This record gives sequence, C-alpha cells and structure tokens, in this order.
Amino acid sequence: MSTALADRIAGAPITWGVCEVPGWGYQLPRDRVLGEVQALGLRATELGPAGYLPADAYALRELLGVYGLTLVAGFVPAVLHLESRLDQSLAGVAEAAGVLAGGGATVLVLAADTAEAGYDRAADLDDQGWSTLVRAIGRVEEIAAERGLTVAFHPHVGTVVARPDEVRRLLESSPVRLCLDTGHLAVGGSDPQEVAITAVGRVAHVHLKDVAMDVAALVRDGRMGYFEGVRAGMYRPLGEGDLRIEDIVCSLEDAGYDGWYVLEQDTALAGPVGRGEGPFADAEASVGFLRRLAAGRGGRVGE
Repeated sequence: MSTALADRIAGAPITWGVCEVPGWGYQLPRDRVLGEVQALGLRATELGPAGYLPADAYALRELLGVYGLTLVAGFVPAVLHLESRLDQSLAGVAEAAGVLAGGGATVLVLAADTAEAGYDRAADLDDQGWSTLVRAIGRVEEIAAERGLTVAFHPHVGTVVARPDEVRRLLESSPVRLCLDTGHLAVGGSDPQEVAITAVGRVAHVHLKDVAMDVAALVRDGRMGYFEGVRAGMYRPLGEGDLRIEDIVCSLEDAGYDGWYVLEQDTALAGPVGRGEGPFADAEASVGFLRRLAAGRGGRVGE
C-alpha cells in the first residue's frame, strides 16, 4: 500500500445510508453508491451489510472493478459473549470472512453485538460473559488468519464494548487489534485521540467521522436513541463537528499508522436524494478535509 495519506482514504456504504439494521431507512442502489465513491476520486471501499454487494468472489471483484475500486474491509457484528450462541456466531463470522477474503479485503472489522436489533441498548457483561467474549475474539482471530485477514475490533455504541471502562478492559484482557472509530468512541464517552495514543501500535483500521457532541450526549445518556441521534445529525463531515480530527490523524500518522482511513459517517435516509447531494456532499467535504491535511503534512507518513 502507498504510504501517502491521501491514497489511503476509502469509502463505506453506511455513509450513503446503507446499514445492516432492519428498518434503518431508504437504501440507495449499489451502483449509485459505488459510482459516487468513484466520483470522489477514491479507490477503495468497505463491503457494507450482507447481501448489499455480491457474496461470490468473482462477481464482487468484477463489480468493484467496474468502478476502479478494491475491497479493504467489512463490518462484521457477532454475538460473542453468550456461550449458547457461540458456535452459530462463529459460523457466521467464518462465512463473512470468506466473502471478505474472496473479495480481496485484508481486514475484518469485528463488533461484539448484544443479540438485540439496533444499537439503542448496550449490555453489561459479568466476569463469565467477559471471559467468553475474550475467548471468542481469539477464535475469530484464528478464523480470520486462516483466510489472510487481520481482525480489527470495533468498540461500538449499543454493543458490549462501548464505554471507556469497557475499551480499557478489552485492551488489557485481549491482544486483539483495534478499529479506531472516532465517532463511536466519542459517543461512548472516550477521547478518540487518547485511545489512539494508548493503543499505539494496535490500531489496525480507522473509521473517521466527526461528532456533534451535544447530540452525542443525549444518546449516551439514553435521552435519545442511536438511530434518532443519527437522524438528528450526530455525525458530521470531518472538520464540521466537535472532534479534533486533525490531531487524531496526526497522532496516528506520527505513530507509524499506515492503514486505511475509512469515511464512515453513519447516515439514515428518509427517502431518495438527488445525485451529488446529501451523502455525496458530506463525503466530498470529508475527502477535501483529509486531502488538505495530507497536503499540509507533505502527503506522507511521519512528515
């Protein structure tokens, strides 16, 4: 992979409102989404929810090739803290890992789901549940490694690892690498830059989104659901929210991070939007922010 920061920006279908949660909102067709990712000058994307892009390796690579895109990763939520569901969950992870590897991805982004639909309710684990989770993460790493994939664990609102104490416990109890999602960390109550520094050398993948922290506070306190928060504009284009995105990226770059920065701004659409509007305009603003940042650093890691 090129070390140039500007060459390590990828898209994600969730930025266009395409989500695995039932009833999330209007889903734009895949050709529209992939075409707009290409129009932004990006050369890579994440997979999106199961069934959105082809599961067959040849069909997936052929479709992405039409738009000059490669596959870099995919988000895989799984219930990993319940012993009774572990075999079923790991079978689902193996299936997703096969699709990712077949499509040419290198990273499996893993989230520890709660077994409930959506992301409005988290789950507090007892010691037994946490032990099961850590053991299951190790098994996911084995499944991924067999297929040439790196696991990047994603602390995520409404899952079993969301709050600062849970992120710390994960880092202390498992050697798994992280997907640093600036938005989910901030909404959960963590400082994304502090996590980036604390987990230096363990960040395998990055999801970038800016955050309107007044809305995030409502979601974190349970006064607003996650979906409602997204609809209320909780996530903002880079540079238009309250996070220090430039400082976070510079901290990662200075520490030698050379992976992807995925523009992954959760969006929920109420209906169709015109071409070049809505998600595209937000993604275009974020791409511009990162390209200006890259130019200011000379474009390369460590500069």
